[in-house]
Amino acid sequence: MTSTDTERDELGRLEYTPGSLIHARGRDWLVLPGSTRMAILARPVGGTDAETGMLIPAVENVQPASFLPPTLADRGDSASAALLRDALRLSFRHAAGPFRSFGSLAVSPRNYQLVPLQMALSLDPVRLLIADGVGIGKTIEAGLIAAELLACGDAERLVVLCSPQLAVQWQAELRTKFGITAELLLPSTATRLRRGVVGDQSLFTHYPYLVVSTDYVKQKSRRDEFALYCGDLVIVDEAHSTVGMTNKSSTSIERYRLVRTLADRSDRHMILLTATPHSGDHIQWTNLIGLLKEEFGDFPESLSGDVNRGLRERLARHFIQRDRSTIASFLTEETPFPTRIPGEATYRATPDYEALINEVIDFGREQVLAPGDATGASRQRQRVRWWQLLGFLRALSSSPAAAAATFGKASGLLAIGEQADSDDAPPESASAKGDKATLARIDEAAAPAVMDVSDDDAEGETIDEVLGTDTDDESLADDEDGYKAAMALFAQRARALEGPKEDAKLRAVTKIVTDLVAQGHNPILFCRFIDTAQYVAAHLSTVPALKSVGARVEDVTGRLTPDERDLRVKDLTSHDGPRVLVATDCLSEGINLQAGFDAVIHYDLAWNPTRHEQREGRVDRFGQTAPEVRTVTYYGSNVPVDGVVLDVLIRRHERIKRATGVVVSVPQSSTAAQAALWEALILRQGQNRAAAPTLFDFVEQDFTDQDFEVQWESNAKEEARSRSLFSQGRLEPAAIEAALAAVRDSLGGPADAKTFTVQALTRLGVPMVPVTDAVGGGFTVRVIDVPRPVQDQWPVAMNRKPALRFREYGTPLPGEAMLTRTDPYVESLARYVLDAALDPNLPTANRPAHRASVITTTAVEVRTVLLVARYRIQLELPGTKVPKREIADHADFLAYRDTLDGQREWLEPDEVTSLLSASASASTNSDLAADQLQDALDNLTVLADVLVARGERAAQQLTEQHAAVRTALGSKARSINATLLPPADVLGVYVYLPDRGSR
Repeated sequence: MTSTDTERDELGRLEYTPGSLIHARGRDWLVLPGSTRMAILARPVGGTDAETGMLIPAVENVQPASFLPPTLADRGDSASAALLRDALRLSFRHAAGPFRSFGSLAVSPRNYQLVPLQMALSLDPVRLLIADGVGIGKTIEAGLIAAELLACGDAERLVVLCSPQLAVQWQAELRTKFGITAELLLPSTATRLRRGVVGDQSLFTHYPYLVVSTDYVKQKSRRDEFALYCGDLVIVDEAHSTVGMTNKSSTSIERYRLVRTLADRSDRHMILLTATPHSGDHIQWTNLIGLLKEEFGDFPESLSGDVNRGLRERLARHFIQRDRSTIASFLTEETPFPTRIPGEATYRATPDYEALINEVIDFGREQVLAPGDATGASRQRQRVRWWQLLGFLRALSSSPAAAAATFGKASGLLAIGEQADSDDAPPESASAKGDKATLARIDEAAAPAVMDVSDDDAEGETIDEVLGTDTDDESLADDEDGYKAAMALFAQRARALEGPKEDAKLRAVTKIVTDLVAQGHNPILFCRFIDTAQYVAAHLSTVPALKSVGARVEDVTGRLTPDERDLRVKDLTSHDGPRVLVATDCLSEGINLQAGFDAVIHYDLAWNPTRHEQREGRVDRFGQTAPEVRTVTYYGSNVPVDGVVLDVLIRRHERIKRATGVVVSVPQSSTAAQAALWEALILRQGQNRAAAPTLFDFVEQDFTDQDFEVQWESNAKEEARSRSLFSQGRLEPAAIEAALAAVRDSLGGPADAKTFTVQALTRLGVPMVPVTDAVGGGFTVRVIDVPRPVQDQWPVAMNRKPALRFREYGTPLPGEAMLTRTDPYVESLARYVLDAALDPNLPTANRPAHRASVITTTAVEVRTVLLVARYRIQLELPGTKVPKREIADHADFLAYRDTLDGQREWLEPDEVTSLLSASASASTNSDLAADQLQDALDNLTVLADVLVARGERAAQQLTEQHAAVRTALGSKARSINATLLPPADVLGVYVYLPDRGSR
């Protein structure tokens, strides 16, 4: 055996115990579980998970290492102890504590957002329906649960089911706030993801974390494989859209089959999210809660009364529903929400525009009510023409651009009837039966393009194209009754009305937008159609009053992919001047826009009033830094369509909301109800309703708009009762408030991050300029001339950035940092301060914090010594199949005072906290300071056993605390086991001498 072979054999016999320190590649490393003699899994001391790597002793120099205590050369001033303490706490990412995920969270959850997490920890498996209102933070609440289940090993693979337009945002939220890197599975990404799969492995098992389009995997060709290999933790966003079975549409049925199949696996964790759990339809409601537990699907229509107390209590363990009034002040914590200031604005259509609208109504009425035979084909044509008329009126009330596009594609919808007819039963059968099946398919195809249907009807994406644009213009074989010629003339007249001169709507909104911008607002204009959004944005981009103040105008529509929309919104948000966004309803649901916008203009009235709530909820939500959010309902005083929508829907919705205190969708049969209303108010003007034949067999002859309001208000009252029953769930946060306080104390919260950042930058000599023009309240400063060594610590994407802004509240804009413990800039600043203090080669004067100091102060009566200790604790987590092990960090700040008999008296925790804020009241003689510090350093050998005992007690307390939290919540989940890995690292030694002369 050669000498080299002998050396390698000796290396192979070395034991690398998890938690031990080694030195390689010029730095110290922490050995992690999973290491072997031949390959060491290690993380740099003070490093992140991203820096974890494998060290091979046989090919690189690996040496045992130990952590050295401070020396006299590490002596600094009195502020060092507190600064080093905060740097240590803020740099922890693997902290010990009852909540395993909290150390790596890049978000500071509010107290009320922790309640769903507490509820989840009481369930095994987790089956939870979170129905908090719009803008409260359901994504954060679900992310907290997912991060904790994954960190504890209670789940291994995560799937988020959502619509395609929300997928990019979900991916970003998981990555930036919870450190979960998920892949997007969409029709546009599926091929790329499959290329990364090895062999016969399923795509759904190869990627542990996925954000998946619900409509992509609901297809039968994919559903079975997905259900078989889907992860053990599933989040279903907008869960109400997966259970809407009442209308029996194929989309709704396929979605429900998908989630029902997933729920059938009894050990799978499922988190359901929706702001509208109960729309008044009992079947949809029981389908939804039946996903939590199958028995819930048999619950009665009402759960009120003493007789149903037991049912309510069972459901309350799995269901939480709150609005702002219940959480704005919660558990001694105030959560700031903006004040919404609603308003209305009107315009009056020009005579030529009004004339075109009336002529189209007359033309459409004649077409629909034209006499025909009793054949199925005649009924189909009548039904198609009816839907087409509604489409014309929607487009005309939106803009001349949308109207011209609609008239230009007018024959498109007729193809729906022809296709439906060709796929149906033989003509004679259709005629005999009235062709109800074909008529139903026409309604199903046309309604989403005309009405503002909810997500349980739409196929994944919000429809913002004008009617008929996806079909062949040549679908009409001849120009029957001059129909195509009339459409061409209408299109020509609409195009002639484009521009602010003839389009009073465009002209009036220009002043509204310029006034809002002048007042400091950044508005969003929501439009129904892509053509309208592009038309409005193009005009506003040329307005001199907006150009003169540097305003930037962009449009975002459904013609962009979700990725493209996200990039365009972020790019506009980063603009340093005023911002104006013109968007369709592809941005009205689930997208967070509060970072860059604080006003909403409903350029087009929605035909479903809850869409207005969804639009306004994009900016009026938690994280909005503006104290006020402006909303403008905009309509034409002489536009008949706007009048009907206002009277029948928008204002009725507001009355019901004021009366009940809740927001609910129009009744589930909204398509039928609204169709009946439009039929009565437009087609039958001046006619006796009872005498006129109805176009819709599914609408009762005596149905009135008063019946519609009664049904709607009844649904709202039921929703209000539901919220009163389940406002906070079964649990109160006070049950584990002490544990949460301990976690925050060990890690440091937002207040600590602010204090640390200001002090660290001050000691580094970095100028800080208050930002007086910052939107909203809170502490906001701009830092400039950041030293190069600190710049090198900034995140890679912003490396060597000499200036940026730190924000205390709200949502950071591009180029800003948040004063939270896990913000990348705060984290890297904490790491720099800690590394600089521990670097023996760095001159003492260049260190922001020091590992030792001696100060004379009135805060102590006798000599007192403070020690900053760091422990490594091995955690054994239950795991889903086998236990998993990881190494956690734990900091201990302990102090003792000298007694008259020469012993040591250990201080209580609150005394230690007070000691950290003590300041020098007199100068200390240098020689005396050196003697006192050396004495304290010499005592470290004697105190080694004490430090180990403290660490063992901390590990035992961690085990007990974890078990106590789960027990308090009624959880059956197995607890963790924590074991100290000695020795303790002494990071700092600080001596406090009594100031006799100042007493």
